[in-house]
Parts: sequence; C-alpha cells; structure tokens
Amino acid sequence: MSRVADSITHWFSFPENIEKFMFPSRTHDTQENQSKSIPADILDTPREFIFYFDVPGLSKSDIQVTVENENTLVIKSGGKRKREEVEDEGCKYIRLERKPLQKLVRKFRLPENANMSAIIAKCENGVLTLVVEKLPPPPKPKTVEVAIA
Repeated sequence: MSRVADSITHWFSFPENIEKFMFPSRTHDTQENQSKSIPADILDTPREFIFYFDVPGLSKSDIQVTVENENTLVIKSGGKRKREEVEDEGCKYIRLERKPLQKLVRKFRLPENANMSAIIAKCENGVLTLVVEKLPPPPKPKTVEVAIA
C-alpha cells in the first residue's frame, strides 16, 4: 500500500505539479514567458518611484526606455546577449544552456503624480534602474472665513 501512496505523491506532488495545472501562467520556465517579460521590483519612496529590472547580458545600448500615452513607462529590448566567440581552432561549445532572452517588453502605467520629464535610467551589472520623480502635491485650497454683516 505504501508503494501506491508513494507513486501518487510523486505524480501529484503539491504544490509544484498541481499549481502548474491550475495556474499555467505562474510557471516561469517556458521560453514564451521569458521572451515577454522583464522581472521587476518597484519601490515607492516619498520623493520618487524606483524600478529595478534584471537584464543579464544586455548593455545600455540594447535597452530602450520610453513614455507612451503620457503616462505609460515602456521598457524594450530587441538585443541579443552576445556569445563569446571561440578563437582557437578545434574548440567548440559542448553545451549552450544560457539562451539569450529575445524581445524583452514591460509596460507600467504611472500614477498622476509621476514627473514624466524627470526620469533617470542607469544600467550596471545586469540591473537596469529607473528613477521617476514624484510631482509635489497640489497646494491645499485656502479657507477664508467671511464675516456676515
């Protein structure tokens, strides 16, 4: 009886296999998912929004950052990670597992208080960092008390 239970547990291990069947969009190991999205962390500070993107193997010339429709931040890359060329004769790759990501795209709708004209971008060590300054809050309307005659 324990062999049957072990087989069932092996084939239907929870949550790994069941989650893949119930939520196929959560699996991140397919080439299709890798080509559509750039992993990101977003930090909301009192003065700015800071975006961190993993872009391994890409240089700043491979990445394009734009603002569309006045409030949509778009990060694109059609660049391919460069493979080191082997210069010695008789050398060849035995295994190529680190496939370059193709056509990276990520879009974010920015809030109304984001200053679209003050976006700073830098790419270092495979991490793209975008800083979007916040606009100062609008002044609160003044209340003027009027004396009634």
